[in-house]
Amino acid sequence: MALGLFTGLNMAVASAATAAYYSPTVRRTLRQGAVYGLAGLLIARDLVSEWLVEPPAAGPAAEPAEPADPPPGPVRDSHS
Repeated sequence: MALGLFTGLNMAVASAATAAYYSPTVRRTLRQGAVYGLAGLLIARDLVSEWLVEPPAAGPAAEPAEPADPPPGPVRDSHS
């Protein structure tokens, strides 16, 4: 009956959390994840606020670019 107190999901979670707390590698990984996550949120916030201040123009689509000039060299006339 007392064995049931030390088994189960709660004990597994507590053991994993304790191991993670004392592991330098896990703490470093969690810190890096927090830093990268926060940086992503800040970038997204900047993009959204920029878009709210000046939304993209809803004009006609850009005209297609003119074809490039042919490469230099002799021109061959296929009708000769």
